[in-house]
Amino acid sequence: MTHLTPISFDATDIDQIAEHAGRVAVIVDAEGKLDPGARRVNKLTKGALKRLVEGVAFGKLKAGGHISLSYPTGMAADAVDVIRLSRGDDVTTARAGGAALARVRGGADILVMAGGFRRSAQIAYGIAMRDYGFDDHKTGAAERKGTVSIMVSKPDEVAAAAVPLMAVAEGAFMTRDLTNEPANVLTTTEFADRLKEMEKLGLKVEVLDEEALTKLGMNTLLCVGQGSDSPSYVVAMRWDGGKKGDAPLALVGKGVVFDTGGISLKPGAGMEGMTMDMGGAAVVSGVMRTLALRKAKANVVGIVGIVENMPSGNAVRPGDVIHSMKGDTVEIINTDAEGRLVLCDVMWHTQEKYKPAAMIDLATLTGAIIVGLGHENAGVFSNDDALCKAFLKSAASEGEGAWRMPLGQAYDDMLKSRIADMKNIGGRAAGSVTAAQFLKRFVKDETPWIHLDIAGVASVKSETALAPKGATGWGVASLNRLVADMFEAE
Repeated sequence: MTHLTPISFDATDIDQIAEHAGRVAVIVDAEGKLDPGARRVNKLTKGALKRLVEGVAFGKLKAGGHISLSYPTGMAADAVDVIRLSRGDDVTTARAGGAALARVRGGADILVMAGGFRRSAQIAYGIAMRDYGFDDHKTGAAERKGTVSIMVSKPDEVAAAAVPLMAVAEGAFMTRDLTNEPANVLTTTEFADRLKEMEKLGLKVEVLDEEALTKLGMNTLLCVGQGSDSPSYVVAMRWDGGKKGDAPLALVGKGVVFDTGGISLKPGAGMEGMTMDMGGAAVVSGVMRTLALRKAKANVVGIVGIVENMPSGNAVRPGDVIHSMKGDTVEIINTDAEGRLVLCDVMWHTQEKYKPAAMIDLATLTGAIIVGLGHENAGVFSNDDALCKAFLKSAASEGEGAWRMPLGQAYDDMLKSRIADMKNIGGRAAGSVTAAQFLKRFVKDETPWIHLDIAGVASVKSETALAPKGATGWGVASLNRLVADMFEAE
């Protein structure tokens, strides 16, 4: 697993500035006011910092923006990085300042003079989240080096505030690593093994193999993987940190390690990107890691269906009728609409076994959601206004885009089948909505539920606020916040 860059929190010592090799960062507010660390830099550089701050370029910086002074006279540092942050700036802006430092750090040690800035832990979080690279399969790739020292007025206090934030970053890194891995490395068995390893964090991990899944009647899930030589699994990760006997929050993830489309074969162009079709399961895994690392006072179960969708002589066909675990029959119209087949059985099993207080499923489910929302927002579908509102609030607080989408009987009617209880697709129109309606048929009336279609946000082709291009780790922070705000014991 990719490790976080080492970050330490130290008492402010401006005498270290002159001799620090690497990079030195200072915080300057919108009015150009220099704190003690910045004043020492200005003195060492014979007023160069002050001239930079009074210049046009700094004046044009947005809050959280960055500008560098390279090879400063009078200092051993290669550069002085100036972050524009004011006392009243919010969490998102402070994280943006940290991310800006991570972008320019390279492999250099960086000394951040944060002084009494009240959101110093959030700067550290921004650095940690953005300082990520997936180089495992590059021959001769340089090991990620360098450390970050953040000097503050109250190091113990800031360090304590950073602990749960670093747990979120670790969970996001796990999600990114899983999503970035190629399918010949992250096979179904390898995925299950990596999750089993999290028992050392205190999670209870149960792996159900195909024999167990067959006994449970998870035929829709099994039909997706039957064309592959790789076995299918369901993995349940349980964190019991709340009150004994309290019903858990259930997180359910789609884990299709590679999706060819099956017999309904996808076009060749871009198919290599289907290594990310297990993104929902990756988010669930990352959230569970975060909760275990920070010892969350909540009961949460994360359950993922892990399969590979391949064409072969044994693959499920368009026109086949499959009996789900619930007992409803599904006519397969398109084998590329496989994620909902995985999720519906896992969701039903989750409700039958765990009787959850609420259930949230995540999946890179439809291209239609990208048409509707692009890469800025995940689609949010729900049968419970209170739960949905709470999640949207959590996502907004973490800067992760999410937008509520509709559900309704007219969409459900589009799933009617002539020969079975339902079809697995409803046609081209409203594709993401009919996919959600399909899943809703497997949600019990008493279960508050959210479906998150993350096809547009799980992996992107350009960098985001806190991640380089590729897997983003979207959802780990938002779901962790939802657990903290709504499900943790007092």
